[in-house]
Amino acid sequence: MRLLITVARRIHKRPLYTPTSCLSSAASCSGASKNSGLQFRDNQLVCGSTGELVQSLRGQVEVRTEFISEEEEGALMKELEPGLRKKRYEFDHWDDAIHGYRETERAQWGAVCEGVIDRLRAVAFSEGSPLLGPVHVLDLDKAGYIKPHIDSVKFCGSTIAGLSLLSDSVMRLVREDEPAEWLNLFLPRRSVYILRDQARYKFTHEILKDDESIFSGQRVPRHRRISVICRNLPV
Repeated sequence: MRLLITVARRIHKRPLYTPTSCLSSAASCSGASKNSGLQFRDNQLVCGSTGELVQSLRGQVEVRTEFISEEEEGALMKELEPGLRKKRYEFDHWDDAIHGYRETERAQWGAVCEGVIDRLRAVAFSEGSPLLGPVHVLDLDKAGYIKPHIDSVKFCGSTIAGLSLLSDSVMRLVREDEPAEWLNLFLPRRSVYILRDQARYKFTHEILKDDESIFSGQRVPRHRRISVICRNLPV
């Protein structure tokens, strides 16, 4: 079944970025994964076109490394893999937002995974926030990627939170009305990212292709990646 919560408002042409745009200084970057071998400090997981932009979005863009353990990742994969194997990777998403993907929704989890989902919701959403019931699971092939888009306000609220399984990746945010303003997020395996408010609705977001996956001048190899995504409801 096609998932309406992935509706995109607009697809943009990719702006150009120079290799030196993402600086390694704390002024413009706001760490890295022990899993990947890449050497970034914990205050350097978010990198932007300017330090001012990074500071202005502090609290609206967040990456937490090692949010789940290897054992918890294994438990999630044990529950997700049988259903995903029954699907084929698709390369012609209905709104042209995703390339090389499989997706599903999941409402019921085993005890370990339910604990992970509860923990994810607790850190991402305020108490009492109405949540989308089913959890969205998106499986990107190594050759897959997510194009720049903004989720439809008809189906999604102000916050999105996603676990990254199996692979490191780079997410890019670009201001919809000013493409020169952008952020790159380094998403290590087993990390969680959270986008809120302006970062959610005024910036497109995308997951870069493997051959474009670079963060702060360093190559971030992209393999098969599964994201487990929670959203709140619009108010």
